[in-house]
Amino acid sequence: MSLFVIIISGILINNYVLSRILGICPFLGVSKQVETAFGMSMAVTFVMTLAGVMTWLAQTYILEELGLGYMQTVTFILVIAALVQFVEMVIQKFSPTLYQSLGIYLPLITTNCAVLGVSILNIKERFGLLETAVNSAASAIGFGLAIVLFAGIRERLELSNIPEAFKGFPIALFTASLMSLAFLGFAGLV
Repeated sequence: MSLFVIIISGILINNYVLSRILGICPFLGVSKQVETAFGMSMAVTFVMTLAGVMTWLAQTYILEELGLGYMQTVTFILVIAALVQFVEMVIQKFSPTLYQSLGIYLPLITTNCAVLGVSILNIKERFGLLETAVNSAASAIGFGLAIVLFAGIRERLELSNIPEAFKGFPIALFTASLMSLAFLGFAGLV
């Protein structure tokens, strides 16, 4: 039952973008088209899940064993940067169009605070390895859900009659705030 709670919490209740307000840069920057947003969500899902597990292993078996807990942030950033470089090379090799459409936002996954946030919160919540993997994957799926839904809404807004003052970024921020309020409705699920 606790894994189910972790999954629901990671996807809906504690959504890193809409509840914890982490990972806003790619959320706003790559969400103009659903296809690009989906590609970014897949890359973030892979990196976030693997980063959560790898950082947990590094924390548990290296940092704590050697008494180097103060090196947590630096170690986590190095692990995340290595994973992002790997993902970047794979996407460039297998999907050059997606690689070009993601542009600067792909290497920025390294500094995506949602990826670092899930790694740090897994340790803070004292999750075991399985719980860490499940929470990391669920949080990544929640990130993907938020960015793809937001991209779908933004595509529809491009075809809508919007007052000139709200066109572009202002309506995007307003929409993101409404989505955040909507996701607050899930808070009573668990």
